[in-house]
Order: sequence, then C-alpha cells, then structure tokens
Amino acid sequence: MIAGIVLAGGRATRMGGGDKPLLHLHGRPLLAHVIERLTPQVAALAISANGDPARFAAFGLPVLADPLPGQPGPLVGVLAGLDWAAALGAQALLCVAGDTPFLPPDLVARLAAPGGLAMAASPGADGSLRPHPTVALWPLTLRAPLRAALDQGERRVGRWALDQGAVIVAFDDPPDPFLNLNTPQDLARAEALR
Repeated sequence: MIAGIVLAGGRATRMGGGDKPLLHLHGRPLLAHVIERLTPQVAALAISANGDPARFAAFGLPVLADPLPGQPGPLVGVLAGLDWAAALGAQALLCVAGDTPFLPPDLVARLAAPGGLAMAASPGADGSLRPHPTVALWPLTLRAPLRAALDQGERRVGRWALDQGAVIVAFDDPPDPFLNLNTPQDLARAEALR
C-alpha cells in the first residue's frame, strides 16, 4: 500500500504569506487540485501543516503537525508522513508540495517503477533536468534513518534523499507537471494552463 502526504506547511513568503495551498486557481484552492490528482493514486492521503488544522477541515483529510519543534522545514513533514503511513501499514509514502496543481495522473506508478526512493524531475528553462525534492516516493524503511538525520540537524530534502540513493525519474510532459506556484506572477501564469 502507498499512502500520500501533501506538504502544506510553508510560510509562502514570496506569495505574501499565509497558506499558499488555499489560494485559488481556476476557482478552486490549489490544494483541491492536488488532492483531486492524488486521490486515485494512493490508498490514503494526509496534509502536513502546523497551526490550526481547522483551516483544512473542508478537505476531510488528516492534518499532521511536525513531530519536531521550530518548523524546521519540509523534511520534517516527510517524517510526519512516514510515521502516519507506518501506522496505516503502508510500504511507501508519496510526498508532494501543496503548490503543484498539475501533478501527472501516473505519478505514483512512474515513481514506484525503479523501486526504493525515487524523486521526480522535469526539464528546466534551459532544458537541463531539474529535480523536485518535495515530489518523491519514500520507502517506510527510511523512517528511522530520517529521524536520526533530523536529530543531527539535517534540513535539506534533496540532499538527504540523494545521499540515500534516490533515483531520479524524469517527467517531460508539458506543461511542467511540477510547476510550483511561488509568486503571484506564477499563479497568474497558471490561470492560462489547464
């Protein structure tokens, strides 16, 4: 079984603050787009976010707070997801960012194909492959090593994943399926995409 978690706990400073996944695209919250694309691909889905979970109540999903204090970043959200997925009996956890509304319908299948830890990548503006560390499939066997790394101060998702032997899986479907909506300009450009 594969469970999924949406990382929705960022501070959205480039967007002006607040909960970026609750901003609207095509008349619906970004998070609604992400959930719609992931629900057919995973057995269970949760949201990783700190603060009042009631702001996500309309989505009907569990909201997982960071298991470590101080909002140390998305890698701790991955750990929260791994802990939750382990309690469900899952073998792996799909992790995605809450500001990526164009996720592909075969994301899980393609990330699961190599076996083990796999990270998505897509072509950047210059054509070179650009990894997306917050879009990855994590085996539950990494739970204890991740907790130990976090206790030692690790905070970089991509670096730690690559150190664990993450396989890079290329997605070149236009538009970029991992387009992050980080600024108001990004959101405005995304309105033209379907």
